[in-house]
Amino acid sequence: MKKVIFSALLTMGLASSAFAADRSDLQIFNDVSKQVNRYSYFTIFDSVHANIHNGVVKLTGKVTMPYKASDIEKRVAEVDGVKQVVNKIETLPVSQFDNDLRVRIARALYANPALQMYGLGPHPSIHVIVERGHVTLDGVVNNDSDRLIAMSVARGFGSFGAVKNDLKTTEEVKNDLEKL
Repeated sequence: MKKVIFSALLTMGLASSAFAADRSDLQIFNDVSKQVNRYSYFTIFDSVHANIHNGVVKLTGKVTMPYKASDIEKRVAEVDGVKQVVNKIETLPVSQFDNDLRVRIARALYANPALQMYGLGPHPSIHVIVERGHVTLDGVVNNDSDRLIAMSVARGFGSFGAVKNDLKTTEEVKNDLEKL
Protein backbone atom coordinates (compact mmCIF):
# COMPACT_ATOMS: atom_id res chain seq x y z
CA MET A 1 0.00 0.00 0.00
CA LYS A 2 1.26 3.46 -0.84
CA LYS A 3 -0.03 6.84 0.23
CA VAL A 4 -0.39 9.14 -2.76
CA ILE A 5 -1.48 12.75 -2.96
CA PHE A 6 -4.55 13.45 -5.08
CA SER A 7 -3.41 16.77 -6.46
CA ALA A 8 -0.37 15.01 -7.91
CA LEU A 9 -2.34 13.67 -10.84
CA LEU A 10 -3.43 17.14 -11.84
CA THR A 11 0.12 18.44 -11.67
CA MET A 12 1.52 15.52 -13.65
CA GLY A 13 -1.36 15.37 -16.13
CA LEU A 14 -1.89 11.62 -15.99
CA ALA A 15 -4.93 10.33 -17.85
CA SER A 16 -7.26 7.68 -16.49
CA SER A 17 -7.20 4.25 -18.06
CA ALA A 18 -10.12 2.56 -19.79
CA PHE A 19 -12.55 0.60 -17.63
CA ALA A 20 -11.88 -3.10 -17.44
CA ALA A 21 -13.35 -6.01 -15.53
CA ASP A 22 -10.32 -6.26 -13.24
CA ARG A 23 -9.00 -2.75 -12.71
CA SER A 24 -5.52 -2.07 -11.40
CA ASP A 25 -4.95 -0.04 -8.27
CA LEU A 26 -3.49 2.72 -10.46
CA GLN A 27 -6.64 2.86 -12.59
CA ILE A 28 -8.77 2.99 -9.46
CA PHE A 29 -6.50 5.68 -8.02
CA ASN A 30 -6.93 7.82 -11.13
CA ASP A 31 -10.72 7.70 -10.77
CA VAL A 32 -10.65 8.16 -6.98
CA SER A 33 -8.46 11.22 -7.50
CA LYS A 34 -10.95 12.67 -9.97
CA GLN A 35 -13.84 12.07 -7.57
CA VAL A 36 -12.07 13.91 -4.76
CA ASN A 37 -10.82 16.80 -6.89
CA ARG A 38 -14.21 17.26 -8.55
CA TYR A 39 -15.94 17.49 -5.18
CA SER A 40 -17.01 21.12 -5.12
CA TYR A 41 -16.36 21.57 -1.38
CA PHE A 42 -12.77 20.24 -1.50
CA THR A 43 -10.48 23.23 -0.90
CA ILE A 44 -6.85 24.09 -0.30
CA PHE A 45 -7.64 23.87 3.41
CA ASP A 46 -8.48 20.15 3.13
CA SER A 47 -6.11 17.25 2.53
CA VAL A 48 -7.17 13.76 1.52
CA HIS A 49 -4.87 10.83 0.79
CA ALA A 50 -5.61 7.29 -0.34
CA ASN A 51 -3.98 3.93 0.16
CA ILE A 52 -5.28 1.50 -2.44
CA HIS A 53 -4.64 -2.21 -2.33
CA ASN A 54 -6.60 -4.75 -4.36
CA GLY A 55 -9.55 -2.38 -4.69
CA VAL A 56 -9.74 -1.51 -0.99
CA VAL A 57 -9.38 2.24 -0.54
CA LYS A 58 -8.27 3.68 2.79
CA LEU A 59 -8.90 7.41 2.98
CA THR A 60 -6.89 9.53 5.40
CA GLY A 61 -6.36 13.23 5.87
CA LYS A 62 -8.08 16.23 7.39
CA VAL A 63 -11.04 18.32 6.28
CA THR A 64 -12.57 21.51 7.62
CA MET A 65 -16.17 20.25 7.92
CA PRO A 66 -17.56 16.83 8.98
CA TYR A 67 -19.87 16.46 5.98
CA LYS A 68 -16.87 16.56 3.64
CA ALA A 69 -15.48 13.27 4.98
CA SER A 70 -18.75 11.41 4.46
CA ASP A 71 -19.40 13.03 1.06
CA ILE A 72 -15.93 12.07 -0.16
CA GLU A 73 -16.39 8.52 1.13
CA LYS A 74 -19.66 8.19 -0.83
CA ARG A 75 -18.06 9.56 -4.01
CA VAL A 76 -15.11 7.16 -3.74
CA ALA A 77 -17.39 4.17 -3.09
CA GLU A 78 -19.02 4.80 -6.49
CA VAL A 79 -15.74 4.36 -8.40
CA ASP A 80 -15.65 1.27 -10.59
CA GLY A 81 -13.37 -1.36 -9.03
CA VAL A 82 -13.59 -0.07 -5.45
CA LYS A 83 -14.49 -3.03 -3.27
CA GLN A 84 -14.44 -1.26 0.08
CA VAL A 85 -13.76 2.21 1.51
CA VAL A 86 -12.18 2.63 4.91
CA ASN A 87 -12.72 6.25 5.91
CA LYS A 88 -10.15 7.60 8.38
CA ILE A 89 -10.53 11.25 7.35
CA GLU A 90 -10.49 13.52 10.41
CA THR A 91 -12.38 16.77 10.86
CA LEU A 92 -10.34 19.77 11.96
CA PRO A 93 -11.61 21.56 15.10
CA VAL A 94 -13.55 24.79 14.64
CA SER A 95 -11.31 27.75 15.39
CA GLN A 96 -11.41 31.34 14.17
CA PHE A 97 -7.67 31.61 14.87
CA ASP A 98 -6.98 28.56 12.67
CA ASN A 99 -9.26 29.91 9.93
CA ASP A 100 -7.47 33.27 9.92
CA LEU A 101 -4.06 31.60 9.90
CA ARG A 102 -5.05 29.35 6.97
CA VAL A 103 -6.17 32.28 4.88
CA ARG A 104 -3.13 34.44 5.70
CA ILE A 105 -0.68 31.66 4.86
CA ALA A 106 -2.49 30.70 1.64
CA ARG A 107 -2.54 34.33 0.47
CA ALA A 108 1.16 34.69 1.19
CA LEU A 109 2.02 31.43 -0.56
CA TYR A 110 0.09 32.18 -3.71
CA ALA A 111 1.21 35.83 -3.77
CA ASN A 112 4.87 34.82 -3.69
CA PRO A 113 6.29 35.22 -7.23
CA ALA A 114 8.07 31.85 -7.03
CA LEU A 115 4.86 30.04 -6.03
CA GLN A 116 2.15 31.90 -7.97
CA MET A 117 1.97 29.20 -10.64
CA TYR A 118 0.74 26.69 -8.03
CA GLY A 119 -2.40 28.76 -7.50
CA LEU A 120 -3.50 28.61 -11.13
CA GLY A 121 -6.44 26.48 -12.18
CA PRO A 122 -9.37 25.09 -10.24
CA HIS A 123 -7.24 22.90 -7.92
CA PRO A 124 -4.20 24.68 -6.44
CA SER A 125 -1.55 22.13 -5.55
CA ILE A 126 -0.37 23.48 -2.19
CA HIS A 127 -2.79 22.78 0.67
CA VAL A 128 -2.61 24.58 4.02
CA ILE A 129 -3.80 22.48 6.94
CA VAL A 130 -4.02 24.24 10.31
CA GLU A 131 -4.97 22.40 13.48
CA ARG A 132 -4.83 24.22 16.82
CA GLY A 133 -2.20 26.61 15.48
CA HIS A 134 -0.04 23.83 14.01
CA VAL A 135 0.53 24.21 10.26
CA THR A 136 1.08 21.45 7.70
CA LEU A 137 1.82 22.15 4.06
CA ASP A 138 0.59 19.34 1.86
CA GLY A 139 0.50 18.79 -1.88
CA VAL A 140 2.84 18.82 -4.84
CA VAL A 141 5.48 21.23 -6.09
CA ASN A 142 7.88 20.96 -9.01
CA ASN A 143 11.16 20.88 -7.08
CA ASP A 144 12.95 21.12 -3.73
CA SER A 145 13.50 24.86 -4.11
CA ASP A 146 9.77 25.51 -4.30
CA ARG A 147 9.23 23.22 -1.31
CA LEU A 148 11.75 25.25 0.71
CA ILE A 149 10.28 28.60 -0.37
CA ALA A 150 6.79 27.45 0.67
CA MET A 151 8.14 26.33 4.05
CA SER A 152 9.88 29.67 4.54
CA VAL A 153 6.70 31.61 3.73
CA ALA A 154 4.60 29.51 6.13
CA ARG A 155 7.11 29.87 8.96
CA GLY A 156 6.83 33.63 8.72
CA PHE A 157 3.46 33.62 10.47
CA GLY A 158 4.59 32.59 13.94
CA SER A 159 2.01 29.86 14.50
CA PHE A 160 1.81 28.28 17.96
CA GLY A 161 3.33 25.03 16.78
CA ALA A 162 5.91 24.04 14.28
CA VAL A 163 5.31 24.16 10.55
CA LYS A 164 5.43 20.69 9.01
CA ASN A 165 6.34 20.40 5.35
CA ASP A 166 4.64 17.40 3.70
CA LEU A 167 5.00 18.81 0.19
CA LYS A 168 6.27 16.32 -2.37
CA THR A 169 7.98 17.00 -5.65
CA THR A 170 6.44 15.80 -8.90
CA GLU A 171 9.32 13.33 -9.19
CA GLU A 172 8.55 11.83 -5.77
CA VAL A 173 4.87 11.51 -6.67
CA LYS A 174 5.74 9.91 -10.00
CA ASN A 175 7.87 7.32 -8.20
CA ASP A 176 5.02 6.62 -5.74
CA LEU A 177 2.55 6.15 -8.59
CA GLU A 178 4.88 3.74 -10.38
CA LYS A 179 4.79 1.52 -7.29
CA LEU A 180 1.02 1.11 -7.67
